[in-house]
Parts: sequence; C-alpha cells; structure tokens
Amino acid sequence: MKRQIIDTIEKYETIIIHRHIRPDPDAYGSQMGLKELIVENYPDKKVYAAGEHEESLTYLGTPDVVTLSMYKDALVIVTDTGNTERIDGEFYTEGALLMKIDHHPDADPYGDIKWVDTSASSTSEMITSLFEYGKKKRDWTLPVTSARLLFAGIVGDTGRFMFPSATVKTFDMASELIKYEFSREDLFAGMYEVDRKILHLQGYIYQNFEIDENGAAFIKLDKEILDKFNVTPVETSQLGGSLGEVKGIRAWAILIEEEKQIRVRLRSKGPIINTLAAQFNGGGHPLASGASVYSWEEADELISKLQQLCK
Repeated sequence: MKRQIIDTIEKYETIIIHRHIRPDPDAYGSQMGLKELIVENYPDKKVYAAGEHEESLTYLGTPDVVTLSMYKDALVIVTDTGNTERIDGEFYTEGALLMKIDHHPDADPYGDIKWVDTSASSTSEMITSLFEYGKKKRDWTLPVTSARLLFAGIVGDTGRFMFPSATVKTFDMASELIKYEFSREDLFAGMYEVDRKILHLQGYIYQNFEIDENGAAFIKLDKEILDKFNVTPVETSQLGGSLGEVKGIRAWAILIEEEKQIRVRLRSKGPIINTLAAQFNGGGHPLASGASVYSWEEADELISKLQQLCK
C-alpha cells in the first residue's frame, strides 16, 4: 500500500490535502506533515493544505487558500477523516483521484485509493511510517517542519502516550522524530498551556459533573454556563479528557451547547463508545468519540444509553 501511495504521489503535479472539520493536532499534523514531506522530496510539485483554519492550532501552522480551479488534474488526499461528512473543504471530489489515509474505523470506505490502519495510534504515525518506507525505497528525507508536525499529531492522539493506542511502534517512531532539532518545550506550550478562563470552567466541571454507580458520568455546559466563563464552544475542545483522572469513572460525556446543536465529547476507560456516537450523528475511536444532538431531550437519551453501556 505504501508503495502504491508513493507511486501515485509521484504521478501528479498538483496535490491538495484535506483533513476533518474542527481539527485537532493529528488532523493538522498528518495533513501539514505530509505536505511538508512531499514538498521536501518533490520540490517541483504544487502541494496545498485545504480547510478552515483553527486559531488554537496556529502554533502548528495555517492551511492554504485553495480554489476550485486548482483541483483540475490534481491528486486529492484526505487524512485523519473517517467519513465524508467530516471532510473540511467543499471541493475534495473535484480532483482527478481521491485518496484516503486514516486510522479510524472504516465506516465510510470512500476514495479511489484507501489506506486505513486502525492499529495505528494516529494518522501522523501512519505518515511517519510512510516516510520510513520512502526513505528506504526512494531515499526520502524528512524536514524538521514535518517531524515537528508529525510528533505533535502522535502526542495529541495518544494523550501524551497515555492511551492504549500508544504501542511499541508508536514510541519507536516518536523516538526517531525527536532526533530532529525542534523545541519540544515550545511545542508542548502550544499544545497544553491554557487560559485561566478554561481552568475556571474545568473547575466547574469537576464540581458539577454527575456520575452513577456504574461509572457513567456527564456534565452539561449550556450557553449560560459558557457565557459565565467567557468560553466559546470551540475552546472547550481542551477539556474533553478532563474527567479521565477521576477515580471510579468508566465513561463520560461532556455536552456543549452550540448555536444549532449540542456537541458531545465522549471518552471511555473501557466501554466501547464509538458505536454509541454513531447512533447520534457521530463516530470516532472506540475510547474517544464525538457526537451531535439537537435538543436536551435527545441529550438525555444519549446519557441514558451511556449509562446502560456502563452497566
């Protein structure tokens, strides 16, 4: 598969790389890390990273401005995106060929060429593996910019190597990436330093979450609460794992009221939750998923099913 991907990349003069909406470090890391890797080894190619910019990820980089005309005869690659509904960018079907590179369950098998590896900790780990293959077969080199992005993606999707998805292979790849001369201190500051208002809201979560006898927990953050702490729905993405250190919790939901929906961040220490997320317009990993509901009544239905799941 890696050889097919490299052969395909070599055939196209223009390559446009997409990732998922509401990006996280692995989305930016895999997308922009792949872009920098291709540019390094094929400097004559035109390579672009598409999608809306997420301000909280500026420390990693910013996407390019792409227009419909740029997709003519282009290879389109989508990284870290399990289903087409979550692809950021409206023109991804307008290229000559569509390629999927992802580590989520393949619930939506889109793409003319597809590389899905659910055993990988992150899509950034997959891109690092692609580089290692290219190094052996095509004498590829990895620029520092790409190493930094891929390391960030791996760190982000493994919860700083605390999640079970971090394997021996993950640690081996991370150990290779940190040999490149980028500042981990600066990178971690961008990833994990938070404003005081976020910490205040986190304190509210710890004081007000509900948990049942089976370890199912939840917290509802409606517009009134968000306004009280002056926190936007997007900024709450830093709080998804907040309850993970609470003794006795098996799975939890953080529900955030947005303008037109209620965003649900689901996390688990054991029960498989991506099947639950799929029932409510979402999906993701077995232990870390997202969903969307459109009323607090529907939110209560999701919470009830989460509680049943933990029994």
